[in-house]
Amino acid sequence: MNYHNPEALTTENAALVLVDHQVGLMTGIRDYSIAELKHNVVGLARAARALGIPIVTTTTSADTLWGPAFPELQEALPEQAFIDRSTVNAWDDPRVEAAIRATGRNKLIFAGVSLEVCAAFPAMRAVREGFDAYVAVDASGTFNNTKRETGITRLTQAGVVTADAASLMVEILGDNASDKAMEVYTALGMDWATLVGQVRASAAA
Repeated sequence: MNYHNPEALTTENAALVLVDHQVGLMTGIRDYSIAELKHNVVGLARAARALGIPIVTTTTSADTLWGPAFPELQEALPEQAFIDRSTVNAWDDPRVEAAIRATGRNKLIFAGVSLEVCAAFPAMRAVREGFDAYVAVDASGTFNNTKRETGITRLTQAGVVTADAASLMVEILGDNASDKAMEVYTALGMDWATLVGQVRASAAA
């Protein structure tokens, strides 16, 4: 079996792509509670903003099919433009592909509803296009356990790295003494984020 172990994510090489976290799709999620999934997605978005990495967001047929991105995500990214499309695979929309390529980053973190389609399809395409692709599985809910299990298996077979959102953001952070550390941990909703302040203080002493 071939294993894929790419170089570390950093603020210089990573971008985040959020696909179809829409009101209508969220109602069908069964592998997480809606509250937990929203917490994970919003935390991922806010942490990415705190780290200053590029973010691309997209929806599918928001006016006619699945509705807008859920309000908490829009609030977390108030100036973000959501690219609305009709293609099943977000990458197949030229505007989405152009936005991803315009980030100039070679490591792409995907999250989407659903995991096995909205997150997986563009992530697998990214690998075929020569990018390192990651999927934040806990920010990518789906509709039953079979879809979750087979989706993760397919991603792994395709060379996509699967991880939880917080681990990906902490890898990018890199140093708990960073001036961004408190904001990142707070964004991720980690109750012990105040300990980061103590780390920074001791590092500065």
